Amino acid sequence: MNHTPSPHLSEGGKSAGGGLLCSLGLGPDRGIRSPDSLTHTPSPTGGTPSSSPPLLLSPGLGGLGLGSLGAMGDGAGADWESREELRLRELEEARARAAQMEKTMRWWSDCTANWREKWSKVRAERNRARDEVRQLRQRLDTLTKELTSVRRERQELATENETLRQQTLRLGGDHTAPPPSTASPSYSPAHHSRSSSGLSRQERSRQLWEDMSTAEEDSSKLNALQLRLDESQKVLLKEREDKLALSKIIERLEAELSQWKLKYEELSKSKQEALKQLNLLKEMHQDELGRMSEDLEDELGARTSMDKKLAELRAEMERLQVENAAEWGRRERLETEKLTLERDNKKLRAQAEDLEEQLAKKRRQATSALDTDLKVIQSELFERNKELADLRHIHAKLKKQFQEKTAELAHANRRVESHEAEVKKLRLRVEELKKELGQAEDELDESHNQSRKLQRSLDEQVEQTENLQVQLEHLQSRLRRQQQSPGLFGKMRSTRFSPENPDGPTSDMDEEEEELQLQIP
Repeated sequence: MNHTPSPHLSEGGKSAGGGLLCSLGLGPDRGIRSPDSLTHTPSPTGGTPSSSPPLLLSPGLGGLGLGSLGAMGDGAGADWESREELRLRELEEARARAAQMEKTMRWWSDCTANWREKWSKVRAERNRARDEVRQLRQRLDTLTKELTSVRRERQELATENETLRQQTLRLGGDHTAPPPSTASPSYSPAHHSRSSSGLSRQERSRQLWEDMSTAEEDSSKLNALQLRLDESQKVLLKEREDKLALSKIIERLEAELSQWKLKYEELSKSKQEALKQLNLLKEMHQDELGRMSEDLEDELGARTSMDKKLAELRAEMERLQVENAAEWGRRERLETEKLTLERDNKKLRAQAEDLEEQLAKKRRQATSALDTDLKVIQSELFERNKELADLRHIHAKLKKQFQEKTAELAHANRRVESHEAEVKKLRLRVEELKKELGQAEDELDESHNQSRKLQRSLDEQVEQTENLQVQLEHLQSRLRRQQQSPGLFGKMRSTRFSPENPDGPTSDMDEEEEELQLQIP
């Protein structure tokens, strides 16, 4: 005799479905995956159902099995949710650390770019300073050459003036001697009258013509010498103007040199500040490297823990697949029971029709007995229909639970695959960050080497500027002495052009040339 199913069966199915959904951490609105795609699920049997007698679920056994399944699902759901939260938290921490490492690497790249710009600017200023020092040295060489040429010309003019003065003095002495000779014709007759031998008139006229020609030649020579004296005075005036122009040029060069000194001081200050900043950056880099090493150790620990958790998740997935296979077997059994119940329902309907026919025949004979029998049969038919509806409802619920479980398993598989892909990406990113860290350290070493090279070049520039400053001081003192000497120009002219000391100025000029050659490298 068949038993009617208990209404607790539907409640047990609901609790089992809810517990499994909670254990998987998913809702019922997920996508449905076919059970044929699972690895361990058995394929449904096709063909006609077996002819075994129908298996009806007893209310006690059904409630007990589904209740235990719901309790197990609740415990597994809580454990799964805690593991899922831990895994998500660890993934967020790993992403935050990766983002922090990317920020630090970006900051280091920006710092290296700024340092490259600063060093390029300093290098450009150093090259500019070298070019300007080279130009100043060339101008100094040209000025020294011009000074030597001017002094040589001055010496030549002094010698020419001295020779012209001597010639004018000699010609002046020769020009004062002819008057007695010109006056000689007035007393020549008396002189010849007193002498023993007399001169003829032709000889006297010839001497007069010779004296007149020599006087004309002397006057032309005097005019030429006067012209040369005027030219020499013009040259001396021009030389004075050149000296004034040279003094102005030297003053301008001194001003430029003072400006370059100020620039050099500013460069030295900026270099000191750059060295301070470089030391600070070194300390920050060391601290950052320590922090990054600690972060990497933490990442390795987190990675090992994540591997362990992934292994646990895989074991959990296998267990859920086994449970899914069991649920699939249960579903097959329920389908077979449904088919048997439908067959029984058809048989009962056929029997009811037969009974109705029999009742129609026997209605006239025994109306009272027929009524009672009909009521009994109708009540049994109603109970059978009710049992069939309950079984259909239970089957629909179990089918829905099975679909939800398959969808939850599919989603869990996808999440596990996505987590594994993210772990692989994080590993690759950590390796890339290690490589970028090594590159940043190499760039810092190169910047240190460049700073040392720039320090050596700046020291050489300082030595060169000091040498040039010493040379300019010598030239300034020399030019000051020369500027003070024009006040005594008249005395020097008188001493130079005096017949008593003709060799004095040339010796002074030779000494000046020797001193200038000693001063110029």
